[in-house]
Amino acid sequence: MNIVLKNIAKLYTVSSNGKPSLKGVEMQEAGLVDNAFVIISDEKITKVGKMSDYTEAAYPEAKTIDCSGKIVIPGFVDSHTHLVFPKTREDEFVYKIKGMSYEEIARRGGGILNSAKTLQSVSEEQLFVESLDRCKEILSKGTTTVEIKSGYGLSLEGELKLLRVANRLKQYTPQTIKTTFLGAHALPTAYKNNRESYIQLVCEEMLPAVAEAGLAEFIDVFCETGFFTESEAEKIILKGYDYGLKAKIHVNQLDYSGGAKLGVKLNALSVDHLERISDEDIATLQSGNTMPVLLPSCSFYLREPYAPARKLIEAGLPICLASDFNPGSSPSGDMQFVMSLACIWMRLLPEEALVATTLHGANALGISNQLGSIEAGKQADFLITKPLENLSKIPYSFTENLIEQVWIKGKQVWK
Repeated sequence: MNIVLKNIAKLYTVSSNGKPSLKGVEMQEAGLVDNAFVIISDEKITKVGKMSDYTEAAYPEAKTIDCSGKIVIPGFVDSHTHLVFPKTREDEFVYKIKGMSYEEIARRGGGILNSAKTLQSVSEEQLFVESLDRCKEILSKGTTTVEIKSGYGLSLEGELKLLRVANRLKQYTPQTIKTTFLGAHALPTAYKNNRESYIQLVCEEMLPAVAEAGLAEFIDVFCETGFFTESEAEKIILKGYDYGLKAKIHVNQLDYSGGAKLGVKLNALSVDHLERISDEDIATLQSGNTMPVLLPSCSFYLREPYAPARKLIEAGLPICLASDFNPGSSPSGDMQFVMSLACIWMRLLPEEALVATTLHGANALGISNQLGSIEAGKQADFLITKPLENLSKIPYSFTENLIEQVWIKGKQVWK
C-alpha cells in the first residue's frame, strides 16, 4: 500500500542529486520544497514533489498523512557513538567541575579505563537492557540510524561482549545500527609498560575473533596524544583492512596528532573530533574523500574548543555532525541538541546543520546512497515535526523535542 505525506509546509529533502556529499557552500542547499508531498511504497521513497503537481486520483487506496503546518526532514544519522557502555560516570562530572582535566582523570584510572573495569562486573543482559533504553531515547529525538563502537572492553572477551550487545540491539529496535570495533581506545593498565603486546593482542586475537563472528563493519583507533600514535594507528587499521573492516579514526581531540593526514592516506571513511586542526590538515582533507566529523556535544561537556566548522566549510569541505554519545565526555545522544550547539558555537546555518546530521552522517558510514535524504529510491526514514514555521526553530529551542513522529522504512515507529 502506498503512503502519502501531503500538504507538507516545508519539506527538506537534503537532496544531493546523486552526489555522496554537499561541499562548502552547497551545504546551505538543504533541498527545501514548500507545500510538498512524498510518496512511499515498500519501505522506499518513490516520489517527491509540490502539491500543485499531486493528483489524488493517482493514489486511490493510499494511506494519507496530512502534514499541514509541519516540517518533514530526513531521520538523523548519528555516525559516532559509544552507546553500549556499562555505567554512567557522574562522579567524574564532579571532578571536572572541580577543575580536573580529561587527561588527568584518565591518568588516575578514570575515563575509559573506569568503564572497562566496570564492564567486567556487568552482565551482558544488563548491558543490553540499558543500551536498548538509550536506543529508545534517541529514537524519540529523531535518530533513525546510529553507529555504535566498542572500546570499553580492552580485552578479547570485553570487546566481544560489547559488540554482541550492539548487534543484538538490531533485533529489538527499528533503527539501522552500524557497529565499529574500537579495541584501540586506550591502553589497559596491565599493558602500561608493554604497548606492543597490547597492539599485538588487538591485531592478532581481537580482530580475527571480531571478524569471524561478523560483529563489526568498521575499525576505529583513538589516534591521540597519550593514547595511540600515528604509526600504531596505521598498523591496526591496515590489519583491520585485511579483515574487510573500513576505517574511522578518532583524531585531533586533545592535540595535533597527525591522525587527519593518516585518515586521508588510508582512505578512511571519516576522521572524527578535529577540535584542533591545522591549515596543513585542512589542505590534506581537501585532497581526499574522507569526511570530517565534528562532535560539539563533547566540546560543550568538556569545555574544550569547538572544531572550526566555518573554516572547514569555507575551505570547500563537507562536514558531518555526530553526538559522540558516551558516559565520559558526551552523555547525550540528542541530535537536535547537536544541531543547536553547532549553530550557536560553530555558527552553522540551520540548513548546514541539517545536512551535517543527515546526509553527511550517512556518508561517514558509507551509506549515503541508501539513507540521509528524502529522495526517490532511498529508504523511507523521516521525521515529522510539530507545527513549525521554519527549520531554525529546532536549533533555537535547544531543550524542547520538536519531533512529533518518527518513521523508519515507511512505518511510524514513534509518536
